[in-house]
Amino acid sequence: MNQEEINLRAKAVEEKAYTVMSASGIPQVWRDAGCRVNLIGSLRMGLIVNHLDIDLHVYSSGITEQSSFAIAAKIAALPGVTELTCINGLHTEERCIAWHIKYLADEGELWKFDVIHIESGSKYDGYFERMADRIVEVMTAGKRDTILRLKYQTSDSEVIHGVEYYEAVIADGVTTLEQLRLWVNEHRDKEPYYWMP
Repeated sequence: MNQEEINLRAKAVEEKAYTVMSASGIPQVWRDAGCRVNLIGSLRMGLIVNHLDIDLHVYSSGITEQSSFAIAAKIAALPGVTELTCINGLHTEERCIAWHIKYLADEGELWKFDVIHIESGSKYDGYFERMADRIVEVMTAGKRDTILRLKYQTSDSEVIHGVEYYEAVIADGVTTLEQLRLWVNEHRDKEPYYWMP
């Protein structure tokens, strides 16, 4: 697939993602519970191409396991939701509960929603929204093409995180999948960190 075809594919997946997000009802459940709902990740940046993933950060005050699970119970009852799992990080500096939701769209495509329920005003309130906006600000058309191409070329069995593509290409000029693999190996040996351009 050439670059033009990859870009057309990315645009089609992006348009479908917005349709699926609206049809799912998932963001609305959080809004109805009084949460602030923000889109983050590849969809916000126009960098979705292969993985059918939608990333949301939702914020409220005084989160408890009970309050977050009550909202999640309403999501579990939505048509199309086939699986819902969570990771409790309320006791960490991230002050959140991460919900991973599998959603079967009308056409039979399986989408994944990663919804992080974060305590308003805590350390990471707005961080990943700012990171996404900064990536869009500094990313040239050529860098965007490279990121989409590398994402498209990565096999489903190979795990490379979105932010690894972005940092490798934007900050360090990586242009090939082989270079990216070497870059990932080197950087995963470092202490965990959150990159922002």
